[in-house]
Order: sequence, then structure tokens, then C-alpha cells
Amino acid sequence: MQKQEEISDLELLEEDSDINRASRALKAMSHPLRLKILCTLGEEEVSVQDIVEQVGTSQSNISQHLAILRDKDILSARKDANRVYYKVSDPRLLQLIGMVREVFCTSGLH
Repeated sequence: MQKQEEISDLELLEEDSDINRASRALKAMSHPLRLKILCTLGEEEVSVQDIVEQVGTSQSNISQHLAILRDKDILSARKDANRVYYKVSDPRLLQLIGMVREVFCTSGLH
């Protein structure tokens, strides 16, 4: 019986960790421009310049928001010569972003 309780406590701690990660990610993603960036990225690895062109704001503004998303472990970055490429770092977040894109980022459904 005690072993069962220990397992349950461990599972709860793991779930709390996942819940806290999800909460932090959702807070960071809740800004309209950051959400637009994430919808633009999807499953692709995209350069900062391409993000700027697709989102339609200044590079400095995009860079600030990319830094926040990277700081919250939502995005990972890779540098190749003069370009920096970003992608979503967690497959679970890709699923979440995919659902958001499906519900909110497709035209003609409203």
C-alpha cells in the first residue's frame, strides 16, 4: 500500500512539472505577436528574416519576442553564418500550436 502511495506522489510531481511548463508556455504564447510568430513557424525551421517578412513588423521587434520565446524554452535557435533559424523546441508545443492554427489561423471558417 505504501509503495502505491509513493508512485502516486511521484506521478503527481511529474504532472505538476508538466502543468507548470504548460502554464509558462501558454503565458509566453498569449501575446498576439508571439502567437503570430508561432503560427508562422509551425513545424518548420525559419530564419529571422523570413519571420519578419511573414509577420510584418520590424526585425528588432521580432528579435525581442523571439528572445522571450527562446528564454521560455518554447523555441530553439541555430546559427548558420549570418542567419539565425528558429524552430519550436518541444513536440507537445507543436501539437498545441497546430491546434491553435487549426482553430484560429485558418481563414474562411468564421
